[in-house]
Amino acid sequence: MKKHLLLALQLALSTLAWAQQISIERSWKGKLAIPNMEFTLVFNLGGDKPTMDSPDQGAYGIPVTVDEKTAANVKLSVSSINANYEGKIENGMLVGMFTQHGASFPLTLSPYNGSKKERPQTPAGPVGYTEKEVSFSNGAALLSGTLTLPENFTANTPVLLMVTGSGLQNRDEEIFGHKPFAVIADHFAKAGIATLRYDDRGFGKSTGDVKNCTTDDLKNDALAGINLLRKDFLKVGVLGHSEGGTIAFMIAAEQKADFIISLAGMTVSGKELLLAQNRNLLAAANMDQTTVNAYCTVLGDIFDKMIAGNMDADKKTLVEELISKHGSTIVEPLKQNLQKVAESNTPYMQRFLALSAASLAGNVKCPVMAINGERDTQVDAAQNIGAIKGKLQGKNSMAKIYPELNHLFQHAVTGRIDEYAKIEETFSPEVLADMTKWIKQLQDDKR
Repeated sequence: MKKHLLLALQLALSTLAWAQQISIERSWKGKLAIPNMEFTLVFNLGGDKPTMDSPDQGAYGIPVTVDEKTAANVKLSVSSINANYEGKIENGMLVGMFTQHGASFPLTLSPYNGSKKERPQTPAGPVGYTEKEVSFSNGAALLSGTLTLPENFTANTPVLLMVTGSGLQNRDEEIFGHKPFAVIADHFAKAGIATLRYDDRGFGKSTGDVKNCTTDDLKNDALAGINLLRKDFLKVGVLGHSEGGTIAFMIAAEQKADFIISLAGMTVSGKELLLAQNRNLLAAANMDQTTVNAYCTVLGDIFDKMIAGNMDADKKTLVEELISKHGSTIVEPLKQNLQKVAESNTPYMQRFLALSAASLAGNVKCPVMAINGERDTQVDAAQNIGAIKGKLQGKNSMAKIYPELNHLFQHAVTGRIDEYAKIEETFSPEVLADMTKWIKQLQDDKR
């Protein structure tokens, strides 16, 4: 008995000594795995102002409150994103749970001294062009951005406003350490083309209501940027990625752009897009076709009720009734997901589901370059380009699918989201060259 007590005491002292060697007051890094995606999180607990970084989303310096910090345990709150983390040191790692909006996920953090992934296309060093910090307003929203000006620019220099995809993103559209908008702006500037890219409302240095906004508000943010550019430039275009591409079509339909480039911009309705995404995800998870069909039927019914503004106050009962009617084969995790979808009935979702750029094509008279990557798993290339091809009226308009490219226009193998971070290439050089050539052709045709 004494031998066991001594052994237990020795182990306890050893554990305490290890915990004391690994100070909590430092940076910690880990991968947060959520369905179909992983995000890197870094907690900087040294110093008197702890912060959290989400480098894959381009978010840094998010304030953190340390609720408890002992030699071996930590409790953290990140109030700005309604999240918290609780962990304890085990074998030199912080092992615990990350909770946000009531959903909890395991998160193991390792001591971190800082390192950078290879992103060879990110602009660095002397660039040979000028960048200016600018701002513009849409109502109460103040948008902050970067105006990139090539050497010897004039009023006749073509300029593009750059609009990011859905979700809060910074002006570089940064994700997983990639900065596609910075890469595009750099390439364009060296070719004599100006750009303006900006932080989304409520993110980075921009302000504005995010909770109650819709795609129409985001479109009006972009229009405010166009108005700024028209003070100095004669030809103003829009380059939008994903939802930003849809916004580019909306602006063109209002005759407010001289030309647009849509990078995987949704042309089918938001409902069609999300149903296609869900079918692809379930197929990739080897779900049987009967279940996939039942799930998507119920999901489509929920979307229709959202669009019509007929969501029942008791969303739990509504979902249960729809499942009972169409989805006897739907497994429990999918039932829970349908419930979460029903609870996401916001003004933004209602507008997004009904929005269709293809339906606006008749009003788009300016030149359009609409392109997709063949391996895009977020916006199906065949469906998307098929919906718009043949409807583009502007001279020099084109619609094209690029082989082997994903939603970010990287050369990819699977095209899945979890592959984005593993690819060193930020943006296809071929697409960069083609966009530049197309813009130059428009410029030459006007002379």
